[in-house]
Amino acid sequence: MLTAIHTSRKLEKLIKKWVVPQTHNIENAPLGKWNATVFFVDRKKCWLITNAKTQYHVILPDVKAADIADIDRIFKRAFYAQLQYDGISISLDNVNRLLNDVHLYPTDNDRSSTAYQNQRLLDLDYWKHEYQGLEYMPIRDLTNRINKTPINLTSKKRFSGYTDALTEMRRLLDTHAMGE
Repeated sequence: MLTAIHTSRKLEKLIKKWVVPQTHNIENAPLGKWNATVFFVDRKKCWLITNAKTQYHVILPDVKAADIADIDRIFKRAFYAQLQYDGISISLDNVNRLLNDVHLYPTDNDRSSTAYQNQRLLDLDYWKHEYQGLEYMPIRDLTNRINKTPINLTSKKRFSGYTDALTEMRRLLDTHAMGE
């Protein structure tokens, strides 16, 4: 099993060398697929990575070209740190087991995830002006705010269908913890 991170076209242009063509079904990953896009703060590249099932976000700040070869480890540690900050208790070994092998793939044109990411990028643009620079931005806190934003993952437009990404990720991790 491997975890797929589908890159946006903008990110794909920056990291062509590391993006591999999708040759087999990757839906078997326990947490499903992820989508990644790039945004800039003070001319530094940051990645916004979103889980397609839960719309849970992880931000990787200041990703350099040398870091991309080790993106597997960087993403797992950032995901683990964000879960800990969000109050979700899980061990690093379980995170490694759930994410297993991380690979970068070309875009899958997932409109739903792209829409959620674009909305979150708007929020981040507002906060960029508030904090002035990347070194002053509390990345974990901003990601926590993003993950607590109300979202609707159902096709029905009822108020009862709203939840947040934090609750959904907690629910998804609980189902996989019990499935062992």
